[in-house]
Amino acid sequence: MSPTLSSRSEAVETVDVHAAKHLMCSGHRYLDVRTVDEFNKGHLENAINIPYMFFTPLGREKNPKFVEQVSLVCHKDDHIVVGCQSGMRSLQATVDLVNAGFKHAKNMGGGYAAWLENGFVVKKREEEPLHV
Repeated sequence: MSPTLSSRSEAVETVDVHAAKHLMCSGHRYLDVRTVDEFNKGHLENAINIPYMFFTPLGREKNPKFVEQVSLVCHKDDHIVVGCQSGMRSLQATVDLVNAGFKHAKNMGGGYAAWLENGFVVKKREEEPLHV
């Protein structure tokens, strides 16, 4: 029998946003697994955006090339904090990364929403000026 997400996720370390902020200040990379549209509305400084899920007319679909895309920008020995909007997609993404050999990947519990609630700095896309 294959392990369920909950049993596999027990092997994943989840940190709160305060611990995540400290980790990023000490050199951890931040991997934002939200969609490009979500990312463009606001994100953490120096975040890498690789969506874990895509929203399609048929619902959410997992990015089949997620681990491959992460491997192009991160090494398996890199220290990575993985975040999404609320912490659910990032937990699933972190499980996949740990199973693929990214031994220093940690999930950020509460996600971007908790980051904002704590008043931490975010980078927002600058509005395009209207041309008349």
